[in-house]
Amino acid sequence: MIYLASPYSHPCPTVREQRFHAVCRMAAAMMRQGNVVFAPIVHGHPLVDHGLPTEWPFWERFDREHLRRCDELVVLTLDGWRESVGVTAEIRIAGELGKPVRYLGPEDGHSWPTLARVAKEAEI
Repeated sequence: MIYLASPYSHPCPTVREQRFHAVCRMAAAMMRQGNVVFAPIVHGHPLVDHGLPTEWPFWERFDREHLRRCDELVVLTLDGWRESVGVTAEIRIAGELGKPVRYLGPEDGHSWPTLARVAKEAEI
C-alpha cells in the first residue's frame, strides 16, 4: 500500500482546494494503474468542512498510523512540499519505520509507476 504525501496547509483556502484536487488526480491515476493508495489529504480535506483543523499537530497521530501500515511513501512534489511541516515529518517518520521514499512530480501521473523517480530526500 502506498502512502501518498503532499503539502496541504496554507492560509489561503483556494490553495488548499487546489492541492486537494491535485492529490485526488494523482491518487486516481495511481489507482488506475492498479496501486493501492492512501492519500491523507483526500481523506482529510472534506473533514475540514466539519470543523477539523488543517494543521499537522492534529493530523500527526492519524497519519503516523496510516504510514506505519503502508509499504512505502510517495511524495507528490507540489509547490510547497519542501516547506511543508507535514511532508517533512512524513518523510522523517518513513525513515524511522524503514519505509522507502519516492518522489513524484505532478506531471508524472500519466506514467506512474514506470517513470516514478526513486530518490533520496537529499537528491531532490
